[in-house]
Order: sequence, then structure tokens, then C-alpha cells
Amino acid sequence: MTFEKKDSRKQSAHYKNNNKPVAHSNNQKDNQTEFKKDRKFSGKKDFSRNSDNKRTSFKPRNSDKFKFREESRLADTQAHTEHVKRKGFSEFQLRLVTSILEDVLVMHNSLDRAYAFWFNKVKIDPVEQGFLIKQINFMFSRLSLFAFVSNLKRPSDFERHVGRLTFAYCAYKDWPLPELEGEEGFDRRGLKKRIAEAKDDPLYNDGCPLWLQELGYSELKSKWDEERKALGGESHRFIRTNTIKGTRDELAHKLSDEGVVTKSVGGVPLALEVTSNSALFRTKAFKEGLFEQQDAGSQLIGQFVDAKSGERVIDACAGSGGKTLQLAASMEGKGVIIAMDTEAWKLEDLKKRAKRAGAFNIEPRLIDSTKVIKRMVESADKVLIDAPCSGTGVIRRMPDSKWRDGREHLKELRDVQADILERYSKMAKVGGYVIYSTCSIMPSENEKQIEKFLENNQGKFELVEDKHIMPSSGFDGFYMAKLKRIG
Repeated sequence: MTFEKKDSRKQSAHYKNNNKPVAHSNNQKDNQTEFKKDRKFSGKKDFSRNSDNKRTSFKPRNSDKFKFREESRLADTQAHTEHVKRKGFSEFQLRLVTSILEDVLVMHNSLDRAYAFWFNKVKIDPVEQGFLIKQINFMFSRLSLFAFVSNLKRPSDFERHVGRLTFAYCAYKDWPLPELEGEEGFDRRGLKKRIAEAKDDPLYNDGCPLWLQELGYSELKSKWDEERKALGGESHRFIRTNTIKGTRDELAHKLSDEGVVTKSVGGVPLALEVTSNSALFRTKAFKEGLFEQQDAGSQLIGQFVDAKSGERVIDACAGSGGKTLQLAASMEGKGVIIAMDTEAWKLEDLKKRAKRAGAFNIEPRLIDSTKVIKRMVESADKVLIDAPCSGTGVIRRMPDSKWRDGREHLKELRDVQADILERYSKMAKVGGYVIYSTCSIMPSENEKQIEKFLENNQGKFELVEDKHIMPSSGFDGFYMAKLKRIG
């Protein structure tokens, strides 16, 4: 990992097993700094919780209370934006933003865990919370850009100068600049020039670290430029209608009554896009199990499986069951879906979600030995293998995950994918189907895995169809392939 500049014309995340590769790269000629010596940004240290780390305490002040804070009573995101554009972040907001940035950059926790911790600790209105999340997500989506503007060249610089990132962000947005304590040596005069330079560089402007640029171009060639730009954009918020308990139109009306604004999604019949900053999980509709939060692209995988009433379906890498619940609903409670995973806590979470959803045809099963798979050979009409992957299709949703170099894990990951596909596919009956899917957009994890599998299993499986969903579609990126067992 270096800050070395590459020719972007020539080179035009996170794993489901909780490996979240993150690399940092500023690619300007005058910043040729080697990061591999620093373990914190080398990809050898995860963003998972470190029990030895202790967060700085957010000390509440009287002025933090709702009734004292002007910005806490604004009606919508646009009102917050206009307020901050005129007055800047409030002292309260700055302390909260800094706490979240330090949690990720200093404590090395994931951004989603930082949000969960701080928004549980510091209660604020959902609209203000949504506004702050939007700003912080953008900071992480362009971390290399703001690092360049802030003149931060090493990982250790982030730990000492987190405040500079917020300062650079406000300068980028042309908002009032916050106080910058203890930064007497920081050159503020060159901010506009450095911002202009960064915007002219496609990797900075798209928020693309060098490792991801090199990987994306090597795998996708000329297609990568469009996908790189899309991955640097803002993610959309989608939910899936639970058809066990109602229709999409009924769900939209009930959410509207609770102040949640949604719109239908073309080509995804169960999906609604949430367009308001609403506390979805506090709604009565959620508590009654009327929907689950699930990307529209992910919902297309559930459609692709085409699970039918009365079938025996296996979700072999179920996790906490997002796709499992969709399959159970499409089966109308008839037949059985066996949800399998190697992590017991994920299956426990699935049980709670299934109860809320009214999905009673799900049978969780822990994979605690190879015998579990062998006992189920040729037992299923359909087997979904949602394989562990690099997560390159979903880094827009988790912008912190791209700042560690994920390439060193890829070979091991491809081996895991091939092994799972080889062993788990045997659970399909002759005449049944295996559906292989990932949330990666890299061919080496997708169609090349299928090609290799078919070559090794000639006369046993045939490819029925496969599909790519790319981030440029507006959804997260996914791949899916349907194989029929013929022998």
C-alpha cells in the first residue's frame, strides 16, 4: 500500500466471515509512503471489537439536551443541511462525529458497530441521526481525499489528527470551519488548492484505494471505471415486504401512517426504497414483522432461487437469515427450509427474526462437523450457497471496509468458495438445483468459480443461467448462478 500515483486510465471489504479488509492509499507523487510496516492499516488487523480498547467518554452537557439545541428540532434532512451550511456543525454534533471517527480510526472498530454504540449511548432524533450518518458515511467513502486535503500521510497520523478530517470535510462542503484545537502547524491556506487537486484525481474523487483500483481493473478491465464511480456513491435504503403478512402496497400505506416515506422499486416486486430518515426498527410495522431490511439486489437472489410450496430447500450459508426469510415466505409456509451455518449465534438471531416474521417452516441446523453435510446428500430440491466473498459489491454500504487491502485474502477465499461449492452441491437431488451466489463483482469469485466447478463435475451438473447485478444499477453488486444436477 503506497501513496504512489498510478495512471488511472490504464487501471481504469468485508467478508461474510467477518474478515473486513481495509486499505488506505493516497496516490499523489509527493506522498510515497509505505503503509505495510504499520499493522493497523495493512490488512492484518480487523475492525472487529477489541476488548482491550477503551472508548473516550462522551460527557453529556446541559447544552446537549433536546430543548437547548436548535439543530435538534429541525424537521428534515434538508433543514439540517441548510442549518449547518449557515452555522456549521454544533459543538454537540462535532463531539459526536469525532467520537464515531475515533472509534473507527483509533479503536479500529467497524463503522456499523460504532454507530450502534454511540447512537445507543447518545439518544438523538432519527432525522438528526440520519443526517449525521450521511455525513460520516461520505467522509469514509472519500477517506483518501480528505486525508490528502488534511495532509495526513500515515495511518498513525489519523490517530493523532482525527479532527482534521472533519475540518477538511467542512471545507470541501464549503460550510463554516470548526475550531481546530492543537493543530497550529496545519496549513489552512492551501485547503482550496488541495481540494481542487483531489477532485481532479479520479481515484480520490471516487474514493477508491489503490489496492481496489488495481484489483478492479485487473478483473473487470474497461467495465471497472463505471463500477468504481458507482461504488463511491451513496447507498440506498431498501426493505422487503414479508408476504406472509401482507402485500407491498399494504406495507407502504402502513409505513406512511407512521411517517415513513417509501417508493416502489421497478423489477423487484417485494422491494420498497425508504426515502425518509426514519427510525424503521421502531415502527409498529417492523415489530409486527411486516418487513425486513434487505437490499433490492439481494432480493433478486431470492427470486432467482424460485423456492416453491412443498419443496425441501437448503440455505447452506444462511447467516442471520435475510434470504432464508424471503425463501420461507415464497414457500407460503409449506415444505421445509433448512437454514445452515457454522456460527450458532447467527442461527439464534435467525430464530428470533423468523418468529417475528411468522415463518414457521424454517429448521435451523448448525454445521459443527463435516458429517452434517454428508447426512444430507441428495436430499434437497434446491440448495442456495450464498458463499463467503470479498464483499466488493457492497462496499458502498460499508465505506470503512475498503480502506484495508483485501487482496492478500483473496486466494484463500477463492479456495474456500470452491470447497464449499464442491461439498455443499452434493446435497441437491438429481434433478434438483444448486444456486451459487456472492456479493462480489469480481469474476474470479463468480463465473470463473462456476466454470471450474463444471469442469471438475462433467456429466453431473449443467449451468441453467447466471446473472450479474452491478453497483451501477443502483443496487448493491451480486452474482448468481443456477446449476441443475443431472447425474
